Amino acid sequence: MEQLLHYVWKHKMFPLKELQTTEGKHVEVIDPGLHNHNAGPDFFNAKVKLDNELWVGNVEIHDKSSDWYIHRHDHDRNYDNVILHVTGNADAEVMRSNGQTVPQIVLDVPEKVRSHYRELITTDFYPPCYKIIPNLSALTIHSWMSALQTERLEHKTTAIEKRAERLDGSWEGAFFMTLARNFGFGINGEAFEEWAAHIPLNAIAHHRDSLFQIEAIFFGQAGLLQLEAVPERYQRDALNDGYFVKLRNEYLYLAHKFSLQPIDFKQWRFLRLRPQNFPHIRIAQMAMLYYEQRCSLSKIIECGKATGEKGIIPQMSEMLHTHVTPYWETHFAFGSESMKNEKNLSPFSLNLLYINTVVPILFAYGRHTGNEPLCDRAFDILEGLKPESNKIIRMWQDCGLKVKSASDSQALIQLKKEYCDRRDCLRCRIGYEYLKS
Repeated sequence: MEQLLHYVWKHKMFPLKELQTTEGKHVEVIDPGLHNHNAGPDFFNAKVKLDNELWVGNVEIHDKSSDWYIHRHDHDRNYDNVILHVTGNADAEVMRSNGQTVPQIVLDVPEKVRSHYRELITTDFYPPCYKIIPNLSALTIHSWMSALQTERLEHKTTAIEKRAERLDGSWEGAFFMTLARNFGFGINGEAFEEWAAHIPLNAIAHHRDSLFQIEAIFFGQAGLLQLEAVPERYQRDALNDGYFVKLRNEYLYLAHKFSLQPIDFKQWRFLRLRPQNFPHIRIAQMAMLYYEQRCSLSKIIECGKATGEKGIIPQMSEMLHTHVTPYWETHFAFGSESMKNEKNLSPFSLNLLYINTVVPILFAYGRHTGNEPLCDRAFDILEGLKPESNKIIRMWQDCGLKVKSASDSQALIQLKKEYCDRRDCLRCRIGYEYLKS
């Protein structure tokens, strides 16, 4: 309940009665102060009047007054400038480290706010605030969606920066790792990122003119050239599969040459995966993409410069469109033949790669280099892309929210994952509107 007290104080959702200290002094809140999420008092630089005398300083909030002593604020000089203690239950007086008494008030949360909050955090279906969504103003929705969209890009930027740090500052490597992760299309994302971290791009650049050797390294580092990685019912066929044997022998040579260590093949997940999404097919597609040298961070950055905004998406399609070798047209895994299929990336898959790879890498690199036009281009591309279609987006659409572009769908995914799933309704603007309604 302390979190709710913070919220009520911050937004001045006070009950319709005069506020008084426990000693009977009249309290007028002029400014609740700046909410502090780090160490120290909860609100900085608040302004309150106690019996018409203006006090400026910090405010501390606890569920019970005795929590002041549990947290040992009475021994901490950082709390000596607290001018008001706000509590839900005044079960004790509170003292500064110098022995002075801190004025305190008991803040009663309005019953309507309390009941709405209880409803938000206990409702099992999403979103619990659905009733109010059709009544929200277009300005409220637009401003919150814009903030969520930026927040999601910043979240992805942090992940990309960590990849660059892991690769000793290589942004080309971070791009390759980001692209690989998104080739996992969710279920194998973690495995693909770990696989990409084990691909020595500088070393295999010497073999970039050989698609066969690229495939040998890519599949070998994925652990998929080990016989144990082949389902037992296909192992005999794999041993009689000339391409599998040649790839494995080539990888053993290259692994010795570059001191390569593969990832554990058990990281790959196949359950409920359509064969088109098997790791073998995605790795074959990435091998072709790497071999043809059409897609890199430098080319992504140049994308759209020459032809203007309308030409960006066709250029991205040309860069990321990939296919597989004839062997993989008739296989979904080693030793398992299938009907011939070119296995190109679908428009749906390409759209996801634009949203989750191209846009974030442009934004992240723009932030890293201080190139604001690059960040702006990332937003422009997102606005021009089709929205994702999944159960999260359909849920919000059922609530009455319009989803016109990928910027909208990304904002709503951020809202669901970072607010709804965490029951963090007090930080959500829709939750705020619901609580005060």
